[in-house]
Amino acid sequence: MTNLTEPSVFNFDAIAIVHSPYKQKFAIPRQPGLVTAAHGKIELLADYNNIELVRDLEQHSHLWVIFVFHATLEQGWKPLVKAPRLGGNKKTGVLATRSTFRPNPIGMSVVKLENITKQDGKIYINISGLDLLDGTPVLDIKPYIPYSDSIVSARSEMASNAPQQDLIVSFNEQARAELEQQKTIHPNLETFIRQVLAQDPRPAYKKLNDEMQEYGMNLYELNIRWQVKESQCSVISISCAKIINQ
Repeated sequence: MTNLTEPSVFNFDAIAIVHSPYKQKFAIPRQPGLVTAAHGKIELLADYNNIELVRDLEQHSHLWVIFVFHATLEQGWKPLVKAPRLGGNKKTGVLATRSTFRPNPIGMSVVKLENITKQDGKIYINISGLDLLDGTPVLDIKPYIPYSDSIVSARSEMASNAPQQDLIVSFNEQARAELEQQKTIHPNLETFIRQVLAQDPRPAYKKLNDEMQEYGMNLYELNIRWQVKESQCSVISISCAKIINQ
């Protein structure tokens, strides 16, 4: 008989890996579905690269993806964290948030299922609306069931509404020319960049600064440079760059 008073340790294999346009943690939306133009794919690995695993999966429009916060794993966790929805200053219990720094670094996201493809012997689940870092290990995939997973009477006093889109996004002349050069490879790049930046990915304390600020973010194989002053955001350059994980 198992002694329930003693802790248990469980070992899980990653069944898949995420291929995502988000190459670094900075600029990833804080929740799935906020950036609908984000497209990625989930590649089934090793013994799980079996078409039978995904039989009838396309009968569901959305999926739950259970994954590991691998990029923050080594940083550990604390019982209190600073939640962005509370302004980034007030601390609250980690289990009352969706912080990546958790006792067990496990996350869950709802994504839209686009289709399932097979290429070079590998099975890919193509998804959109993701908020997942490139290379994220996937532990499990489950269908999203609307009648049970969407609870009309549910409430959240901390995050009662979707975050406001704080920034008005524009592209300068150079960035527009570089967008044009990327149209063949990334036809929806402008929409993607607009949706990411409209969420204002800056740390909360930076939003209190009224002076001009400049940032960079990696999307796909590109480095996007942008400036912010008050609520105005201007994309100033789009270039190929070596990806630096942050």
